Amino acid sequence: MNYNNAEFYTSYGSFKQIPKSERTEIAFSGRSNVGKSSLINKIFNRKSLARVSAVPGKTATINFYSLENLYFVDLPGYGYAKVAKSDKERWAGLIEGYLHDDRELALVFQLIDFRHPPTSDDVMMVNFLIDSGIPFVVILTKADKLSKKQREERRASLLNELPCAEDITIIEFSAQTGEGRDEIRAIIEEIAADDGSEENEE
Repeated sequence: MNYNNAEFYTSYGSFKQIPKSERTEIAFSGRSNVGKSSLINKIFNRKSLARVSAVPGKTATINFYSLENLYFVDLPGYGYAKVAKSDKERWAGLIEGYLHDDRELALVFQLIDFRHPPTSDDVMMVNFLIDSGIPFVVILTKADKLSKKQREERRASLLNELPCAEDITIIEFSAQTGEGRDEIRAIIEEIAADDGSEENEE
């Protein structure tokens, strides 16, 4: 899989605009400023495929990126307080509408800031994914900001902070050092390969 060939496909500001699934999708979910754009850029070896904003809550659309037989879907960041209630409701409608829709959704990468306990919104999202039976992997972002001791402490705490933590695939990631990128790419390539083999069977 040549990650350099990834392209921005399109974006939608309301759920009603989103057409039905036409290929397998992998989604990225997380609170505002957790590092979704940085993760996407690191996966695809690009500096600005996804726009990195210094202003939390800036991604107010669902953004679709295209690579080979997959769409990568960047969901709006949730949980940013300094946003108008109408915007929050629209974003919630986008996220919930997308996740509740009958889509070809193979996996959600759920991003959580490694430095801090998961927020109530993070826990709610993990519970939602579990209850909905949507496959997901937790990505702990900004791993380079913690010392070895701090990481060990956070890992131990997460067992009590995250629902079903022992059963969840968790990857520690740093956009700065690239730690975790190969593991994430391996998961993506497995999904792409499965999708390709299913098409061949048809």
